[in-house]
Amino acid sequence: MSDLSKILSGNDAVAAAVGLARPAVIAAYPITPQTSIAEKLAEACATGGMPARFIMVESEHSAMATCIGAAAAGSRTFTATSSQGLALMHELLHWSAGARLPIVLANVNRALAAPWVLWPDQQDSLAQRDTGWIQLYCESNQEVLDTILQAYRIAETVLVPVMVCLEGFYLSHTFEAVAIPEADEVAQFLPPYQPKVRLNPAEPHTFYGGTGMDVYMEFRYKLQQAMELAKLVIPEAGEEFGRCFGRRSGLLECHRVEGAETVLLAAGTVCSTARLVVDERREAGEAVGLVKLRAFRPFPTEEIRDALKGARRVLVMDRNISFGHGGILAQEVRSALYALDRRPDLFGFVAGLGGRDITRDVLSGLLDRVRDARPEGEIHWVGVRR
Repeated sequence: MSDLSKILSGNDAVAAAVGLARPAVIAAYPITPQTSIAEKLAEACATGGMPARFIMVESEHSAMATCIGAAAAGSRTFTATSSQGLALMHELLHWSAGARLPIVLANVNRALAAPWVLWPDQQDSLAQRDTGWIQLYCESNQEVLDTILQAYRIAETVLVPVMVCLEGFYLSHTFEAVAIPEADEVAQFLPPYQPKVRLNPAEPHTFYGGTGMDVYMEFRYKLQQAMELAKLVIPEAGEEFGRCFGRRSGLLECHRVEGAETVLLAAGTVCSTARLVVDERREAGEAVGLVKLRAFRPFPTEEIRDALKGARRVLVMDRNISFGHGGILAQEVRSALYALDRRPDLFGFVAGLGGRDITRDVLSGLLDRVRDARPEGEIHWVGVRR
């Protein structure tokens, strides 16, 4: 293991990881805050830095259509988007997952319109939760690079596309030290893609055609089974990556949850802030912990139950909202905990929409707020000006 450290933005980390993954086809359409990913990859392809075909398209819908065609022909593919661009891809997200194509997509999280805003929350990706894509969320630029590489390993093992999510500006345009593995070492972890079936005139088959009620349900069943398999493959890929490069990851990460009476649960960059708050509270003698959710799909139900079974209260931080119900992570965690004989009180907090900061003071205030309280309703708004 001989990593080279560089100061990279989150978008730089995506581009560096894609270069190491060696896709044959890249298709992308620019949208803030994703644009510099497409720019860097286009430049690398044009100057010979990457032996890939970069295809300029007229929309995000076309970018995903291009990746579908290339993946069906047996090529390793990549695309990136954000916000309204991901929403425009929605139809083809279903198509690519149902076709079992191992496409990797980097989504730079940005709040959805209207009103128009450039800053992040996780609404755009979580709105695609039922399309059949694996979804992995990143806390740091190092995790962005590592997760892109693991995403290809995961996708090509279970034949399900993977969406890697990083928050716009908080990661995409923020610079951090990132360890970049050597290309030959990455090639050992991620060998060339060898599809078992592909479009091939010499061996004709019918792919993704029309079907009837007699077999359609079996296709859905098999996609669900692949998601269940992914619950095993994601931590296996993380362990193998750790053996190769010293950085391990899994479905979730627990920080000081042993003996914790109160546990914060979140996904993405807020976990960095929450970790500091947890450490401060622990040093002050409070039994507080953190669960960082890395994989949202497939949802790690058993792991969530195991991590939270000893807690008295759980604070779920949602940078999103399912209108008419509440925070999406809170819904999922509440469902996972239902089977426990003794369930902790669950407080679902919606915060940070449109990029509003979730600071140490905000999180500390929420811990104080729930100390002697019970949940009131499905949703607790944080910092709303009434």
